[in-house]
Amino acid sequence: MTTHLALLRGINVSGHNMIKMDALQKMLENMGFTNVKTYIQTGNVFVTTEEENPAAVGFKIKQEIFKTFGHDVPVVVINKSDLEACQKNNLFLQENNPDTKKLYVAFVSMELHKDRIHDLKMSAVKPDEVHIDQNKIFIKYAVSAGKTRLDQKYIEKKLNLTATIRNWNTVTQLLKMYEELEQL
Repeated sequence: MTTHLALLRGINVSGHNMIKMDALQKMLENMGFTNVKTYIQTGNVFVTTEEENPAAVGFKIKQEIFKTFGHDVPVVVINKSDLEACQKNNLFLQENNPDTKKLYVAFVSMELHKDRIHDLKMSAVKPDEVHIDQNKIFIKYAVSAGKTRLDQKYIEKKLNLTATIRNWNTVTQLLKMYEELEQL
């Protein structure tokens, strides 16, 4: 059995794509997933299944959400090693006194080569900064996530993929939850 973390993009934000977490949990359990656990209302859900392929899990969840709730919700599925890599490979954490409130991670639907950073056309979003690490884009906002062009839509358009962004506090909490789930 494999535990996956499904990151749903754009649910319960500004009154759009509303899905109650208990209804989502019930839907996933009815699909045969076990150990279903959600974190906050914005679509972070752990599921355990015999399916090892994260993309297959994401596709099934996306289809069932559309069938059950009528929302076309992009889903990016990651695992514990992705979250551990966030802690280990985020170069912004190595700076002197990093402001973690300005640190975010964009989880993307495919592995990226470091040279794809040129496709992001960073001059258009300066002074924000990014670092690419496989299926993650580490972001350091100069001001805040609410005052930037470097959002999920910008990333998706420039790189032609699916992305969903989580703040640093959420990334840290999700890793703790993963560790707790493994102890059950």
